[in-house]
Amino acid sequence: MTNSVQNSGKKRCGWALSHVDKPFYVEYHDAEWGVPVHDDRQFFEMLILEGAQAGLSWLTILARRETYRAAFDDFDVHKIAAYDEAKQQTLLADPGIIRNKLKIAATIQNARIFIAIQKEFGSFDSYVWNFVGGTPIINHWPTMGDVPVSTDLSDALSKDLKKRGMKFVGTTIIYAFLQATGLVMDHTVDCYRYKELVK
Repeated sequence: MTNSVQNSGKKRCGWALSHVDKPFYVEYHDAEWGVPVHDDRQFFEMLILEGAQAGLSWLTILARRETYRAAFDDFDVHKIAAYDEAKQQTLLADPGIIRNKLKIAATIQNARIFIAIQKEFGSFDSYVWNFVGGTPIINHWPTMGDVPVSTDLSDALSKDLKKRGMKFVGTTIIYAFLQATGLVMDHTVDCYRYKELVK
């Protein structure tokens, strides 16, 4: 993978090349990061995975993505909202995920609030895209060093989610969520994906 990535002739964001020996990491950059999402299951998955990242690296979480999907019923929000104490104990014993009691409890609580948002707005998709007026924010950063870790937008969405009772949705986590789901496109201008996504 290292040689194929380096010799492909495609320029990528610096963070994607920081682990060229991890094919899933580069694939995530190439296929998902910055692509607009409109599927509620995918929104919920990314919200939970970004929250799980708190205090850790994205590589750590992304490497466990499939085990997270298996442990959390493929992020079926209704199943997760119904998890009981026994299920929480099972999750705490699962070596394939981050066994943090607060994060696991927050996943269940966030699922219930996610459902409430769906009921209020018709879908989480409708709710979250309202924050950007229905159109992705396209940025034009020269380098990854120019990309912020939070913005007024992430502040506003974080504040609203917290007000509704969600946990692990601080502004930095939420900005990463916005980047991941394509509400904000932060590929650097020299990245081949930038050129494809701004068409």
